[in-house]
This record gives sequence, C-alpha cells and structure tokens, in this order.
Amino acid sequence: MKITIHGFQITKLLKYQLSLLLPFLIMADAAPNLDRFLHAIADPTRRRILSALKEKGGCSLDKETGLCAFDIEQRVKLAQPTVSHHMRILEKAGVVEAKREGHWRWYRRNEKLITEMMRGLKGQL
Repeated sequence: MKITIHGFQITKLLKYQLSLLLPFLIMADAAPNLDRFLHAIADPTRRRILSALKEKGGCSLDKETGLCAFDIEQRVKLAQPTVSHHMRILEKAGVVEAKREGHWRWYRRNEKLITEMMRGLKGQL
C-alpha cells in the first residue's frame, strides 16, 4: 500500500519517524490542558472535593454517582461561595462536569479526562 501526501510517497522510514514524533506533538498540544489540570488538583481542598465526588450513593438527588453543591458543602465543611469558587476551577479544567437540575447544580468527576491526564503526566515524567 502506497501512502502519499501532496503527491509525495511516504517511505517506511518516514512513517517510523512520524510514529516517534507523534506522541510529542500530541503532548505539546495537550500541555495547556495538563497545566490547567495540575493547577486544579494542586489545591488540597479541591482534592478533598474530588475524593468526595468519588463516593457512590451519597447524593441527596438520588444519583448513583456525583453530588449536588449542597452535598459537597456538607462533606468538605465549607461555605457555599468557597465551594462555588473551587467547583468553577475544577469545571474549567474539565475535571468535573456540572449539570443543572431544577434549583440544584449536580457535579460528577470526569473520569475519562482524569485518566487521560494521568497518562499524559506519566508520559512526560
């Protein structure tokens, strides 16, 4: 099978070189996201929130996973404005997903992104 790009045939050597370079190109593109992720999890309060979100069945909205903002306030013993501040940072980093349900805001961990970022961090160190 011949592979051509803009009329040039890609040789086996070039394919091999691209395969070596591709992870670095992906990580360079993901670096700002990894930086935002690391900033979000650097704070001990946010790590406590993430730990609370990992618990199953503790949501007052009868969800199997995740917690509403009130549940988070109760678990980490912080005022609502402080919890909102931390949740905004976690949400911007993509570490948590938020959904509005009536008057409540319900949060859950973004396990896919957390796994992806941990893999990226391991690859960089």
